[in-house]
Amino acid sequence: MELVEALKEIQKSNGYTDQQMAGKIGCSRPYYNQIRVGNISMGPLLRLKVIQAFPQIAVRSSIVKRETKETKISLELNIDGSGRYEVDTGIPMLDHLLAQVVRHGVFDIKLSATGDDQHHLAEDVAICLGRALGEALGEKRGIVRMADALVPMDDTLALVAVDIGGRGYTVLDLPFSGNDMFGFPTDLIRHFLESFAIEARLNLHAKILYGVNDHHKAEALFKALGRALDTATRIDGRISGELPSTKEFLEG
Repeated sequence: MELVEALKEIQKSNGYTDQQMAGKIGCSRPYYNQIRVGNISMGPLLRLKVIQAFPQIAVRSSIVKRETKETKISLELNIDGSGRYEVDTGIPMLDHLLAQVVRHGVFDIKLSATGDDQHHLAEDVAICLGRALGEALGEKRGIVRMADALVPMDDTLALVAVDIGGRGYTVLDLPFSGNDMFGFPTDLIRHFLESFAIEARLNLHAKILYGVNDHHKAEALFKALGRALDTATRIDGRISGELPSTKEFLEG
């Protein structure tokens, strides 16, 4: 209903008729009228056409809450954001790395998480972030789908490639050196990426090509993840509402 209400506001503020609105989003006037009054739901293809016609009201967002005996997490994600973040997991290094994904992925995120230890927190935050991304993308119609990013940071160079194709899989080459990262174990980076990819149902290949400082390695890696996700989740206007697959089907 949020998208429908935004359409109604645009129609009212611009003085458009139902016929004009229908023409702008590519449907018949009676069909648009039924959507406007709430008699029928807007399908995914029409949602994409609406977003393309009125990009200022694009809504690809999700709210995920997860509470177990080990953690309590609340996460709000907007894919079409501006890089704003409010992140509080109680783990400064994890907060810092998540901020890199959001800023360089140009998403918006609001995350609050508490838990009994770093392992459970990192794992469950990854699960919630992956789930939120999948839910926000919906059927994935019109997205670029595959992307990669190569990011340097001082002594380090990191590469991340993603395919939002419906199958969770990771190939990770992360040679950390055992430097102190404010008490945050580097193995949790591997576990975070694996948990995220499985829940988001995407292929994620990540490689630290070289480097000395573990902080630089981790930060370059998460910046690259953000940039790769930014490109892969973009709407490709050339394929309109089509699925980016020869099978015409993406799992998830």
